[in-house]
Amino acid sequence: MDFKKNGVYENMPELIGVSGGPTKPEIIAVSLFKLDIKDGDVFADVGCGTGLISIEATRLAKNLKIYAMDARDVAVDAATQNFKNFGIENAEVISGESSEVISNLEKVDCAFVGGTKNITAVLDALIEKGARSIIVNAVRIETVVRVIEHMKKRGIYDETVHIIASRSEELTGETYFKPENPVYIMSGKQKQ
Repeated sequence: MDFKKNGVYENMPELIGVSGGPTKPEIIAVSLFKLDIKDGDVFADVGCGTGLISIEATRLAKNLKIYAMDARDVAVDAATQNFKNFGIENAEVISGESSEVISNLEKVDCAFVGGTKNITAVLDALIEKGARSIIVNAVRIETVVRVIEHMKKRGIYDETVHIIASRSEELTGETYFKPENPVYIMSGKQKQ
């Protein structure tokens, strides 16, 4: 990933941000690695925010069909503009409640879930659409427990990774590490 400070690409257009985003580069790297995205996949970016996850996914796999969805108008606008600015032409940005949007899709091969509103309904919809790989990012413990329990109930739970990253900062002419908020990355795999 070609990031410079705060997730802005070097020699690229500036990413339009939204509240709660963009996802930090270290979290994106682990999440997309765990997602195991493949060439030609139908990829759902649930709670897409800035669209950065989708932008990075296009660097890992060719010929993706991306459905980026968010219930927030500001996120839909930001993702739409970011896709345009970064030359992403294989993405459709959809406004609406994610489980309903997913239910209207023909199929989903893999999904990144960054927005956790109605998470159990979202997981159910992704399972019904045949998603072989689902990655959920969360910061709230209650959400983590809810996701793990529901993934186990549906027979798709794989693992959870807890990421704590710190960034170097200057302090009185020397360097210290300022911690970022910890993130839980939950992985669900469906047998094909």
